[in-house]
Parts: sequence; structure tokens; C-alpha cells
Amino acid sequence: MYVYSQISASSSSHRHPPFHFLVRAKTSLKLASSLPEISRSEGPSLYMAEKNQNQYHPPAANGYSRSSVDTELSSPLDAEEARRKKRIKWAAYGAAFVVFQTIVIVVFVMVVMKVRRPKFRLGADVTVQTWSSTASSFDITFQTPVRIKNNNFGPYKYDATTVGFTYDSVRVGQLSIPKGKAGFMTTKKLDFTASVNSMALNSTTALSSELSTGVLTLSGEGRMEGKAEIMLIFKKKKATDMNCTMVFDVTTKKIASVNCE
Repeated sequence: MYVYSQISASSSSHRHPPFHFLVRAKTSLKLASSLPEISRSEGPSLYMAEKNQNQYHPPAANGYSRSSVDTELSSPLDAEEARRKKRIKWAAYGAAFVVFQTIVIVVFVMVVMKVRRPKFRLGADVTVQTWSSTASSFDITFQTPVRIKNNNFGPYKYDATTVGFTYDSVRVGQLSIPKGKAGFMTTKKLDFTASVNSMALNSTTALSSELSTGVLTLSGEGRMEGKAEIMLIFKKKKATDMNCTMVFDVTTKKIASVNCE
């Protein structure tokens, strides 16, 4: 009788669940009915998203991610490379500056500081003032220009000198040039009057032969000495020579040509 009562109680408990269980079931049904329906197409994607969220992600060591560690490792390398390129660039600039300065110095020394020989010449515009000649003699007065060309970057101060006129290596006349100065990169022009005659000739045979051809050839020779002052820094002695040939026309009694070496 007792056993039967236990079995009956047990079966009755299975047929009629407790009250608190029924309350929980009803609450779950209400919550499920209040949620929006999930379509079949959204189901797999939501499932994959939830699966990905639930996957295990190991924490980064010391609170840094792998990308941040790589960035920190590469940053010193990039900075060192940038400094190396900057040093190379400045070295190239320095080398270019040194080359440029060397070229400037070489040009300055070769062009500006170089002392050139002045040119000492007779001008071509010779004017005959008086003319007297025979078959074996001549006596001529003429005005001739003298040119002193200074090609230096500084004045050329020259001493007093003499220009001699010769016929057949015999001096037949001269003119005197006082001391003076030619400015830098300029040509100084001077005019002088000279007189020449055949009185100093020992033999007039060659002169008579030349005068018969209608020409008279004289040579103008001289040496000028002075100092070239370069850029007002230093002075250097420089001498120059004159070697000119003058040809007179006996018929017209004028200068035919003046050639200087």
C-alpha cells in the first residue's frame, strides 16, 4: 500500500509539474515572442559573426599589438636612413661648393692676377708736316701717334723712354716720351712730332736706289720699362718693346703704311 502511494505520487508529479516551473516557461515564451523574427538568410551571417566574436584572441605582450611593435622597430631604421641621406646631401653640397671655389680661384689667378705685357706701338695716322728730299737725301718732319695699351687689371706706370727712327740700321731721328701711367684695361694715346734726315748716313748708295723706286722705308724702335700694379695689391716690373716699320710715298710725300710687330 505504501509502495503504491509512492508510485502514484511520482506519476502524479510527472503529470503535473510544479508551479514555479510553469511560471518560468511562460516567461521564456513571452520573451521569445517579443523578439523579431530572424530570417533564414540572416541566420548564417549572424552565426558567423557570433562565432568570430567568440573566437579566442591572445592578448598582446606588454599591452602592444604586433603592428605597433613593427612600427616601433622600423621607426629607428627609417630615422637612421633619413639621417644618412641628409649627410650624403650635405656632403654633395660641400663638394660642389669646394669645386666652385676652386674654379673661381683658378680663373681669378689666371685672368685677373696674371701680369700681361703692355703693347707699345706707333699709330697709323702719321701726318707729314715738312718734306725735303733729293736723289740721295731726305729731311722730313712728321707728327706720329704713340699707343700704350695696358691689358692688366691695374695701372701700368712707365718710365721715360726714347723711340729711335733708323734707316738701314742707322739712327736718323728720335722722339722722347716722358714718364706716365696707363690706366687698367685702357690704351693711352700720345701724339709727338719727330724729325728725320739722312745726315747721319755714311753711304747713300742704298738710299739713292730706294728713293728711285718712289718709296722711303724707316724703322721705329724703342723699349719701355715700368711696373704693373695688379688690383692695388702687388706690383711687378714689366717691359715692352716697339718694332715698327714706316713706309713713305716719295711721290705724294705722305705716309703709305705703318706696320708693328
